[in-house]
Amino acid sequence: MSNSAPPRFLARELRRDGFRNKQGTLIDKGYLYRLLNNRVYRGEAVHKGKAYPGEHDAIIDATLWDQGPRILKESPRKRANNSRSRTPALLKGLIFSDTGAAMTPTSTKKGAKLYRYYVSMDVIRNRETGEETAPMRLAAGMVEDAVVTEVRRILQTPEVVTKVITALKQQDSAVSEADAIAALHEFSALWAQLFPAEQARIIQLLVRRVTVTAAGLEVDIRREGIAGVIREMVAPRNLEAAE
Repeated sequence: MSNSAPPRFLARELRRDGFRNKQGTLIDKGYLYRLLNNRVYRGEAVHKGKAYPGEHDAIIDATLWDQGPRILKESPRKRANNSRSRTPALLKGLIFSDTGAAMTPTSTKKGAKLYRYYVSMDVIRNRETGEETAPMRLAAGMVEDAVVTEVRRILQTPEVVTKVITALKQQDSAVSEADAIAALHEFSALWAQLFPAEQARIIQLLVRRVTVTAAGLEVDIRREGIAGVIREMVAPRNLEAAE
C-alpha cells in the first residue's frame, strides 16, 4: 500500500486486520479523516472552528502534518500519476512482440517529465529479426490504456458475465449475482480509484499475455481469474455499506 493511500483504502486494510477505535468499533474512513484533521496532534486547541496554541506538546511535526491535507485534496487519478514512477510497470512480464521477444519497460527523463516505454529485447540486444512486422518500441501509457480498455470490454461481454456468475455460485460466494454484474459494469470507475501497485496486481490476475502485432494488440485474458477479482472488488463496497 502506498504511503499516500487515501483513507478509503487504508481503512479497508485496517478493517481486514481487525483494528478498532477507542470505542471498540472497526475503523472506517470517516474515523481516519477525523484523525488526519485533528489539530490536537499539532499541539493546538480548537474552539469554534479556530485553532489556538495548546498547553500540550505537538507529537507530529509541521512538515509531516502538512502532507496530510495536501494528499487528501488530490484526486485519486493525480495521486496515481504521482506514484506511477515508483511502482512496477503495469504490463511488466506480460507484453511480448510477435517474434516472441519480451518487451521490457524503460524510461527516459527530460527535465521534470518522465517518458515511459516498452522496448523489445530484440532491439535492446541488437538481434536481427528480419522484416519488422510490429513496433519494437511503444509509449507505455498508450499501450497500457489500450490493454485496460480491452479488459473492460471483455469483462462486460455476456459470455464472461455468465461464467463469473456460475463460478461464484459454485464457490458458494457471498457475492450476489446483482453485485457481481454491477462490479463488472462498474470496472471503469473502480479502476480509476486504484493506485498503480493495485492496478498492476489486478492486471497480473486478469491478463495472461499481451502480444504486439502489426495489426495491433492481442490480449489473452485469464478468464479463470475474473471471479476472484470481482470478489475483491465487491468486498470493499460491502464493508463501506456496513459503516
